[in-house]
Amino acid sequence: MCVIKAEDLAAEEKAAYESYMRAALEEARMCIESDDVPVGAVAVFENEIIGRGRNAREKRRSPLWHAEMQACEEAASRLGRWNLSGVLLVATKEPCVMCAGLLVQSRISTCVFAVPDKKGGGCGGNMQIACNPELNHRARLVSGVLESECLELLRGFFQKKRK
Repeated sequence: MCVIKAEDLAAEEKAAYESYMRAALEEARMCIESDDVPVGAVAVFENEIIGRGRNAREKRRSPLWHAEMQACEEAASRLGRWNLSGVLLVATKEPCVMCAGLLVQSRISTCVFAVPDKKGGGCGGNMQIACNPELNHRARLVSGVLESECLELLRGFFQKKRK
């Protein structure tokens, strides 16, 4: 398995990832008003957030408006290139298979996510796309950063939906 657990990180690296995850959580919280599943993401280059995204599939009525897609699109625009080598992508939930493909195709260096997705994840939860040795690029994957906070937000959203 090519996914590193947050508890196995050095304290300094974990602290940096937690800081970025808090920014991704801010994005996720903004989804609730549009009735979208609360997933947020930020793209980081040279210790600066250069892209932000939140799930907006319901709001935009589009299957493409995933948090990771938005964050990477903004990062590519700011960098002036499609190749996002050197970019860290931080997401509150494990990227789906489509977004895991984005990690490969855009050459994202590292993806940090909070909550694993056993049903739809493309970074080890259901399938392993993002660091598949058969593909032309493999991202470094880190799971479990601020997992309980992100999981609480997701659970709260789905509990309200069921009522």
